[in-house]
Amino acid sequence: MAYVTPESEALPLDAPAEPGALEAEHSSRDVRQRWFLSLPSILIIFFFAAGPLSVMLLYSFLTPGNYSGVKWEFSTDAWSSILMQRDIFDDTLQWADAHLSIFWRSLSLSMITTALTLIFGLPTAWFISTRPPGRRELWLFLMTVPSWTNLLVRTIAVQEMIRAEGVINNVLVFVGIVDEPVQMMFTNFAIGLGMTYVYLPLMVLPIYAAVEKLDKRLLEACYDLYASRWQAFYRVILPLVKPGIIAGSILVFVPCLGAYVVPRVLGGGKNLMFGNLIELQFGAGRNWPLGASLSFTLMVIVMVALIFYIRVTSQERKDG
Repeated sequence: MAYVTPESEALPLDAPAEPGALEAEHSSRDVRQRWFLSLPSILIIFFFAAGPLSVMLLYSFLTPGNYSGVKWEFSTDAWSSILMQRDIFDDTLQWADAHLSIFWRSLSLSMITTALTLIFGLPTAWFISTRPPGRRELWLFLMTVPSWTNLLVRTIAVQEMIRAEGVINNVLVFVGIVDEPVQMMFTNFAIGLGMTYVYLPLMVLPIYAAVEKLDKRLLEACYDLYASRWQAFYRVILPLVKPGIIAGSILVFVPCLGAYVVPRVLGGGKNLMFGNLIELQFGAGRNWPLGASLSFTLMVIVMVALIFYIRVTSQERKDG
């Protein structure tokens, strides 16, 4: 007599599916629904972000047009022109001194502005966080009110303060500190001052968020252990608010690199920065491929800064 094992029996058509198969089918359906719901956002990102960037990347490998635009001829001269240029007489390559000076001015002024906003922003954030709870909102409101106005309006306000007939020079002459107005406009000092004023709230707010979460009892413990104010600041406060300092520094450094309005108004067209150089290539320079390559160079610098911030914050999360 032959016996049929259960494995050799055919399953009926209406037999229930295995639990693993049901779970896999449910997971696959959930993934399809998520992609379908994300489709509008993906299309918006592609057409308004990735699409224009792809066009700019394509332009950076083309030849400049005679009057503007591009010629559909492949060339890498735009990328080599970022740091090098050809001599008009013997066609030899040499350093692009004008570009290098603009790069250095952009990096140096961005770092100086970041340092100045940190110097002024850390005490400001500490002052706001130590006010009574009912008054903190008022101080934060006063800190963010200038940001509600247009950037050009705020820059012109700085111009009215430091120009030859401005408030600062009038006060200096009236007090007798100087005999004639000091030339502050159209200098690196004017650009740094303007960017410090404009981007100061971007430094204060992240530091304030970090200081507000600081346990003030740790400072009492420091003083009980006979620590000085400097030791308490260096060993307790600074390490705990470091994420806010890093976040604020990135928020200030990144827009400073691509600043356009402040150097244009306060620099007077003489002290160009990265953003002004890019605008010049798309405007009077009529060299769209070079402008596109400069734009991608700026984007790479910004990405490096953001990656540095992400790595630092991720390491701090791992360390608890």
